Amino acid sequence: MRPLQPVAPGARIALGVAFFILFIALWAGVTFGGIVSKTFLADPLTMVRSGYDLLAHQGFVKDIGWTVWRVFGGFAIAAVLAVPLGVLMGAYKPVEAFFEPFVSFARYLPASAFIPLLILWAGIGEAQKLAVIFIGSFFQLVLMIAVSVGNTRRDLVEAAYTLGAADRGVVVRVLLPSSAPEIAETLRMVLGWAWTYVIVAELIGASAGIGHMITDSQALLATDQIIFGIIVIGLIGLVTDYALKLFNRWLFPWAQLGR
Repeated sequence: MRPLQPVAPGARIALGVAFFILFIALWAGVTFGGIVSKTFLADPLTMVRSGYDLLAHQGFVKDIGWTVWRVFGGFAIAAVLAVPLGVLMGAYKPVEAFFEPFVSFARYLPASAFIPLLILWAGIGEAQKLAVIFIGSFFQLVLMIAVSVGNTRRDLVEAAYTLGAADRGVVVRVLLPSSAPEIAETLRMVLGWAWTYVIVAELIGASAGIGHMITDSQALLATDQIIFGIIVIGLIGLVTDYALKLFNRWLFPWAQLGR
């Protein structure tokens, strides 16, 4: 191994699979070996059985559907508003000077802290849950996109002006194409964060969703169901992340040349 030396695709997959095998083996060892009580940590086989029961007999597929809808719904609203604002902040310094102090302040506020206020304002319905995800994603997106646009190479901007481009043309034909791959990667990363917010939103006042199932299971000390719910979130997030990564590579092939 050498610093920053690429790993062959086959070796990367093998190493990733090896970690999961080692992790499951360790988990099985501490549970089947009696090191940790199964009351506090279910063993892998019990977890799989409970997961099958949840999917086949307890309507957990519906809970998964509700959670996926909330994540993508709240994130889509945040992205639709954050991308243009972030581009404007990155392109025009007066806009950045106006919005950046508040955005930098707001991005440090935990989305979960707004839940009591959101329940007062919007009740315990879907609007409250979408709002939690929106708050957790919007400010992060705005600032990261603004930084990506603002880091566009100055020589490209100067060349565009030299060739007679107007301000709007510089934004549309230089700043946006140059920063588009980074904006796409920012959307991919922040979507992963949105999954952490939805569970918090579903812990209070939800009648469906993965977080609701986890809350009910906690009251019954059903750690097998809790673990299964957590694993389902991780699997959905992993599949989504890889799908977006492949899509970004297909959409912006030139951005991969230097990696």
